[in-house]
Amino acid sequence: MPILRSSFLAALLTASLLLAATQSIAQSAPTPAPAAKPAQSIAQKIAASKDLLDINTATAAQLKALPGMGDEYVRRIIAGRPYTAKNQLVQRGILPQSAYEQIKLQIIAHRPK
Repeated sequence: MPILRSSFLAALLTASLLLAATQSIAQSAPTPAPAAKPAQSIAQKIAASKDLLDINTATAAQLKALPGMGDEYVRRIIAGRPYTAKNQLVQRGILPQSAYEQIKLQIIAHRPK
């Protein structure tokens, strides 16, 4: 009987050590990074851009409807056309950064042909 008891204790001790090692490895393993957003296809980008206001072709009334756009900002945007990128509104001094931040998600600058 003592041999059986010691074999059982040895098996129990081995199982406990394996369980502890497995838990330790699982806890120290790095958590996977969140899945990246799938890249937009060109067709999806074109479709999304149709919902944006093109600063190269927008009318004064359309520009004025944007948040924070008054008559002077609208006049300066129209006078500075054409734009190849929407951030040129800030780069060229047409709008201050704060005004640009309010509208940047609603506008686009399609390249003039």
